[in-house]
Amino acid sequence: MLSRPLVRIAAVVSFLLCVAYLAVAFFMVRGATQAERNPIERTPSSLGLAYDEVSFPSRRGDVALRGWYLRPAGDGPFATIIFVHGLGSNRASDHALDLAAELQRSGFAVLLFDLRAHGESGGERVSAGYHERSDVLGAYDFARSRGSGAVGLVGFSFGAGIALLAAADEPRIAAVVADSAFADAGDLIAQETARKTPIPEWLVPAFLPAARVIAQRLHGIDLDEVAPEEAVRRLAYPVLLAHGDLDERVPLGHGERVFAAAPEGSYLWTVTGAGHVEAYDLARPEYERRVVDYLRKTLLLEISDTIRP
Repeated sequence: MLSRPLVRIAAVVSFLLCVAYLAVAFFMVRGATQAERNPIERTPSSLGLAYDEVSFPSRRGDVALRGWYLRPAGDGPFATIIFVHGLGSNRASDHALDLAAELQRSGFAVLLFDLRAHGESGGERVSAGYHERSDVLGAYDFARSRGSGAVGLVGFSFGAGIALLAAADEPRIAAVVADSAFADAGDLIAQETARKTPIPEWLVPAFLPAARVIAQRLHGIDLDEVAPEEAVRRLAYPVLLAHGDLDERVPLGHGERVFAAAPEGSYLWTVTGAGHVEAYDLARPEYERRVVDYLRKTLLLEISDTIRP
């Protein structure tokens, strides 16, 4: 039987270990809900594109979102492509404008906007994709208010996962291109924690149960629902995935997991030599061709009686 002093020491040590455990979990959640707000340094006018400055609410109604709307090049019915940027980026990042110009030339309307806590949109915190999917749905509602027929999404990194989540929540979204998508927010948070802190990656999952509770209690975030690899199972159409084989930020395994769960006919384009969101840099002509062909087939052909590419 332990002596009274040893019992006290054991109790103190146990208390300190619990505090340390909760502190690590708290900082994991804190890191996952912070984003760097970078200024917008480029506009569509830099490519000679006409556009409208637009503003609309998230479908949750809690933040105002700012964006650019590029009208379709032709007349008559049209489809709209909504771009979803990555964490710490904004509507002008990730070569979005260059790809948007190509899509507009191909007959699409394009909507580029800043997610909450990014660019010029409202909000102070991110939510690992949980609330951001409502931002995408607010963009969808805006696109439909402009008379759009079919609507598709193009997402990059963090935004690729969010695009898949939003599409699963809104069955009227009819196509998704996901570049460097993450498969599960919990796994991504674990990898980011290991990357940014001295905690080894094998130990980080031990803190996830507490992190999930803290995220729910403090920020109303249910991390169990932020799993693109599960969301993609609910889609009724194939998706186009792109991923670099040298991606260290969101390793290729994430893309492979999403692809394994995706509907029949989906395609994972693995780009040799590409790091995180570098496929466009290394293979721009093929990237544009694949995206345009996929969107034409998935969006335009389903309403081919009224829309022409």
